[in-house]
Formats: sequence, structure tokens, C-alpha cells
Amino acid sequence: MDESRRERFEAVAPELIEPLRRFLARRTDAATADDVLAETLLVCWRRVAELPEEPLPWAYGVARNCLLNAERSVRRQERLAAKIATVDPPFEAAPAPAEADGDLVVALAALRPDDAELLRLWAWEQLTPAEIATVLDITANAASIRLHRAREKLKDQLRKTAGAAGHEGSREGRRP
Repeated sequence: MDESRRERFEAVAPELIEPLRRFLARRTDAATADDVLAETLLVCWRRVAELPEEPLPWAYGVARNCLLNAERSVRRQERLAAKIATVDPPFEAAPAPAEADGDLVVALAALRPDDAELLRLWAWEQLTPAEIATVLDITANAASIRLHRAREKLKDQLRKTAGAAGHEGSREGRRP
């Protein structure tokens, strides 16, 4: 049975591909058309026993239904994205916790991106070293060591940033 299915599909598919491609190209963008064409051919393969003697009109119906499903999927994704954007705005729209302290922003920017990301995972996302290890696909021990080193680098960078900005130490209890 499997060999006859394959033979039937291989006999019919070449006659369907170009007409279906043109059918879909007139109705949607090229990327969606390609995706829907692939889905349509998959349905044709799965239901090869149901293919009528003249399969093109039937395949047009399958393609039309697949395209409608793809369009519904896009609308669902857009609605979901809009809902998520309202509840949890994109990073660009939401101020980072560090923006409250300009020196911290400058110090983080001066670090290697890997060190800054490690610190963000720890401070902003409040992940443990073991959880950070999972995110970064490293061992928990490596995450702990890197976190310690990154914190030290951040402290040094904050000292440099504060010193460069002309901050003075406390003069309390000192005579001029």
C-alpha cells in the first residue's frame, strides 16, 4: 500500500506545484505562499487516497483552507503580541532598573557584554548562580566564579566612573 501511495503522490504532485504556487502568490506574500504550499502538499500526501481523478480543484480547496488557517494564526499572534506589549512592554519601552542610577548604567556599559549580562541575570532577574548556569549553559560553579568576578569588575568600574565624574569623598570631620 505504501508504495502505491508514493507512486500516486509522485505522479500527481508535479502537476499541482506550479498551479498551487501561482494560486497562492496571487493571494498572499511569497514567504506565506511557500509555507502554505508546503502545508498543502503535506495534506495531499496524507490524504493521497482521497485525491479525485482531477486533483487540482481539490488541491485548490486544500490550499485555500491552509491559507485561511495561516491568516488566522497571524491574527492570533498579532493579538497575543499586542496583549503582551500592554502587560509587559518591550525592553525599549520599559526603563531598565539600572536607569535610576546613571553611574551604574555607565559602569555596566563599560563591562564586557558577557559580564554585564551575568550581572543583569543576577540583579534584575534575581536568579541564583545555579539558575544563571542553566540560562548560560555553564556549570553552577563556573556561574558562581564568573558572577563574583563580574561583581568585582563592576565595583572597580563604579569607582572609576564616580572618580571621573568628579565626586568627592566625604569631608565630614575634616578641617579644610
